[in-house]
Amino acid sequence: MLRLIATSLCLRCQRVPALPLHRRPCVTLSSAENQQTVDALYELSVDIQKVRKLKGWVLHQSPAYTKEVAGLLKEMGASGSIIARILAVHPEAVLCNPDQMQAQRELWISVCPNLKELVGIIEKFPASFFTSSSHHDNQRDNIAFFQSLNLNKRIITKLMASAPQSFSRPVEQNEAMVHTLQQAYRELGGEEANMKIWLQKLLSQNPFVLLKPPEVLRQNLLFLKDKGFSTAELLRLLSKLRGFVTELNPDSMRRTLAYSHNTMGCSEAELRDIILNCPALLYYHEAILDERFQGLLSAGISMSQIIETPTVLELTTQIVNYRLQRLSSHGYDVRTGSLEVLNGTKKDFEMSYGKLQLRRERPLFNPVAPLKVDD
Repeated sequence: MLRLIATSLCLRCQRVPALPLHRRPCVTLSSAENQQTVDALYELSVDIQKVRKLKGWVLHQSPAYTKEVAGLLKEMGASGSIIARILAVHPEAVLCNPDQMQAQRELWISVCPNLKELVGIIEKFPASFFTSSSHHDNQRDNIAFFQSLNLNKRIITKLMASAPQSFSRPVEQNEAMVHTLQQAYRELGGEEANMKIWLQKLLSQNPFVLLKPPEVLRQNLLFLKDKGFSTAELLRLLSKLRGFVTELNPDSMRRTLAYSHNTMGCSEAELRDIILNCPALLYYHEAILDERFQGLLSAGISMSQIIETPTVLELTTQIVNYRLQRLSSHGYDVRTGSLEVLNGTKKDFEMSYGKLQLRRERPLFNPVAPLKVDD
């Protein structure tokens, strides 16, 4: 899902391949490694072999600011091991001008709660911090826009870290998408008092919704409305899909709905209820759904059970088979029981499995049953 934007290397430190020399006028490419860079990285205990293997071109650039980068990170509270890890996975950071890095620090501090959290973000998303200075104006404008929406600082920070492209582009593009989301929320009957929380949740769950054209959202909602979903149901779907409604298109949804309708043999009204319980059905390809249906049916699970618990279709066939084996080993037969025990994340399943095991080992005490006592 992540889409990195390739820009000029002379002004940025994004995680992209080396660009031709004529496109990097601010750096000098040498056939030999920059020994000062290599020595500085060695002193910082950076895995040089890893850098050479993955991004060796960085070691041939000049000028480089290895010590300055390390100094900035240390000032923010990063330990030596953290600095080494950051520079090993994103050595392009050493090509960033110190003034540029200081400007980035000030920008991020305006939304990040504290330096400790900022260091954690840089460690996880170094390319989002060590970015082009040509984007600073757009970044500032976008930060101001999201702050004007009264969004939580942590939400803004998460957006900057996980979807930096949305902050590098003109603020007008984000304004258009946010306005479309707000308009859709109101038109579908959402309460104004809850809109900020709804928007925060949607953006935090799928930051890349901002990178989609607003028209995509409108087209998809119009298609679903034509399929018989009420405004309240559309709002529920929009919330449940976590912004991934922009990853869909009418043609793919039409094919998926037709396949699901034919396979399950249900009415259109029943299909809408199934979709509301399992919105993921909208964005699975027919081939994926076919494999999952066949896997469930071959395990002895009936179509009526699938219709009753459609969220089981969110699990891969491999996961279903593994969980079925675990349950079967403890005497649980899903063919006669509920499929709910199969659902959820690995943690959810382990909790359900543990409860079943506990009930099997420790049957419930019946206070009215006669006690067996020795004569």
